Amino acid sequence: MVCYAKKPPQTSAGLPWVDNVPLPDSVSLCGETVPLERQAIRERLDREFTIIVWDRPQVFLWLKRANRYFPYIEKQLAKADLPDDLKYLAVAESSLLTHAKSPAGASGYWQFMPRTAKEKGLQKNSLVDERYSLEHSTAAALTYLRECHVVFDSWSLAMAAYNCGERRVRQAIATQKTDDYYQLKLPYETERYIFRIIAIKILLENYEQYGYRIKPADLYSPAEYDSLKLTSPYKLHIAEIARAAGTDYKTIRDLNPQLKNYSFPSGTFEVKVPAGLGKKFSSEHARSSAAAAKRARSRKAYYTVKRGDTLSHIAERTGVRVKKIQSLNGLKGSTIRPGQKLKLRP
Repeated sequence: MVCYAKKPPQTSAGLPWVDNVPLPDSVSLCGETVPLERQAIRERLDREFTIIVWDRPQVFLWLKRANRYFPYIEKQLAKADLPDDLKYLAVAESSLLTHAKSPAGASGYWQFMPRTAKEKGLQKNSLVDERYSLEHSTAAALTYLRECHVVFDSWSLAMAAYNCGERRVRQAIATQKTDDYYQLKLPYETERYIFRIIAIKILLENYEQYGYRIKPADLYSPAEYDSLKLTSPYKLHIAEIARAAGTDYKTIRDLNPQLKNYSFPSGTFEVKVPAGLGKKFSSEHARSSAAAAKRARSRKAYYTVKRGDTLSHIAERTGVRVKKIQSLNGLKGSTIRPGQKLKLRP
């Protein structure tokens, strides 16, 4: 960037001159050299880099969020013996926004589609969506990227497959008789995808060189929390336990974005709570779980369906899950009728 000690010279229209921001002479991604000596490749990278380098609000937000999320991602990449540069893929996917969603249905930091999320072991139901958990989604994304690299033996192709699917990349390689990402004709978004990741890497690694200055105090700090493993055979209301433990519903939801509703799921799960509240929160959870168990023991064995009832309404009133009601009563669907007696216990 050109810096002027005095007021910069102006064009005949009275506007200041704006200088082009050039690309570096060489760059690599995940240890693979980008062939910038080929003019077509240089132009494709120049497009993405020029768009990004002038998007100042976005770049500042990337820098701030990276300070919060990169330390964890970098640690997981090192533990998995994967290239550190893969962290820039998360920036390209979601801008490191927890609740990022695409029109196609991809969600979370690593933008998993529902089907792929399920294939990679991410839980998704009415109470939980682990695509929004940094820990769960990062583990799934690194597993998927490693699998793609095993298939293609190239990180550029592995990332392309992450974007458009392994099948489409394999078909392109077979049809076009080349396994060089930079020579393949792929879906338009995928053709830009790797270059966008490269541009993000160049800028975030050398932001001061490109005119960005930011004070350490303005960066977003990683969240501080206690991590607990909790177990309950019943759904428990988040707000009730949070309030009793000295915090609130929103704080728990913000620390645990994978939670989708007002209740903790039944079973065993991990939850983050504000730092210092772990012991108190755990004891309140145990107390609530015991109270729920007591209510369950005193619960009626049958429920008589009233006009307007649905299985979900009955589940809320009785604390018995819909699937359990269906199982106990041999219901294959959700059809019930007024006056019908539903068994609530074996």
